[in-house]
Formats: sequence, structure tokens, C-alpha cells
Amino acid sequence: MIPHEVQLILSEMEAERIRGASWLARKGAEAYVLLSELLEGDELKAAVEELRERLPAINRTMASLYNLARFIPITGDPELVRVKAEEFIRLGDEARIEIGNIGSELIDENEVIITHSFSSAVLEILRAAKKKGKTFRVILTESAPDYEGIALAGELERLEISFEVITDAQLGISAKNATLALVGADNITQDGAVVNKAGTYPLALACHDSGVPFYVAAESFKLHPKLKGGEVEIVERPYTRQGFRVRNRLFDVTPWRYVRGIITEFGVLIPPKEI
Repeated sequence: MIPHEVQLILSEMEAERIRGASWLARKGAEAYVLLSELLEGDELKAAVEELRERLPAINRTMASLYNLARFIPITGDPELVRVKAEEFIRLGDEARIEIGNIGSELIDENEVIITHSFSSAVLEILRAAKKKGKTFRVILTESAPDYEGIALAGELERLEISFEVITDAQLGISAKNATLALVGADNITQDGAVVNKAGTYPLALACHDSGVPFYVAAESFKLHPKLKGGEVEIVERPYTRQGFRVRNRLFDVTPWRYVRGIITEFGVLIPPKEI
């Protein structure tokens, strides 16, 4: 039985619309920390077992939740659960900083970077490049219908990074004006496919057509140890506009052949052989 206090965290994760896999994984780890403070023994063990099933079910497209649930051992020892959950959080924080350091080296002076949706890893790369004194600007989509791109625009404004927001329909024509593409990922499959916000695949195609290098930034906990691209369950959320039902698949799958490299804390991996 999951305690009410932990259930509140799960409900918050289920309701989230803007922040992606990294944020959800961190919140899930925080749920384990709280669980270790509330339960012990057989009750804790049963709750950890239940979370192993419930966490991935929050969004089955996201590898981070799958990997988090298997990172925490099924045990009744609250200290072990707490230590492992805090280790997961620490490793995630360290990974994003290292991704920022590695990814920022790919940004040349006066680069024009195009991105889609909101990725904390991409944001870290842009922050690191700004800190290194590099001059560049960002083209970002509004990322309808949840408008994650508008949230990213707010972050870039605070960092004083030059940017332009475009509608999603302008991905194709705007890719021609870019020199580098950077996106995040919710899942990188065993065969190197990239699962991310719907619209990522069209961006990859446009970049391929225009000769723009397309890179993906993702912590290693977003690499799925089992799934292949054709096996990913794409979450669909109900959506209506002016009284009409609109199909709203949240993610799409970009084949590895359109990806120049995956920027992880271990370096830039070339899919699929290095995944």
C-alpha cells in the first residue's frame, strides 16, 4: 500500500505536461526517498514492489521511469532504499552537467541551433556554451499543444540567450536556416532509435535534407536496455479543439540513421553500435 504522501507525488507526476523524462525520473526518486522515511520491513518491501509496477505505467514511453524502478532494490531496508534513490538523483545531476560540458563543445561561434520541445539536457548545453562565452542563437518551436517550447523560451530569456520562437509547422523551412540541431529524448531504444516529443522526426528529416547535423542529448538512464524502436508504446492523450477531437500522440520515433550522435555523460555515442 502506497502511503498518501507518496501518492501525492505520483499524482503530480501523472498531471505534469511540460517537464519531461528527466524531471519525472527525479520526482520518482524523491518518491522512493519519502517512502523510506515512512515505511520499513515488509510494508516497505511491498510498497517498493508496487512502485516498480506503477512508476513505468505513468508514462510507458519513457525509459527513465523503467530504469529508475529497476535501480531501486526490492527490500525492506529503508536505509538502502534511501541511499539508492539519492544516488540516482546525484548521478542524474552529474550527468546533465557533464552533458552540458561535452555538448557545448559542439557549438561553434555564431552557431544557429534549432530545437524542439523542452529538454533539460539541451538547456544545460546551451547554458554551458553561454558560460564559455560563445555567441549563438536558438530557433525553437512553440511545441503545441502543451507548448513546452514557450517554457524553454522563458529559460533562454533568463539566461540572456538570443532566440526566436516559431510555430511547429515551420520546422521544415527553419531547418534550412540552422547550422546545428539539438533535441532531448525520452527514450533511446536498444537499436538506436530516438523517442521524443512528436515533431522530432520531421525535424530530423528536414535537417537531413538540408545537411544540418542532428544531435540528441540524453542522460544514460534514458537508454532502454530491452525495447527496440518498433516496440515502443506511444502514449496518446485526449485533446479537443473547437469541439473537434484531435489525434494527440505525444511522441514519435526517429530512426538512428538520421542521428549524428547521442550526447551522454559518457561522451558522444554513435547509434546504434555504441548504444
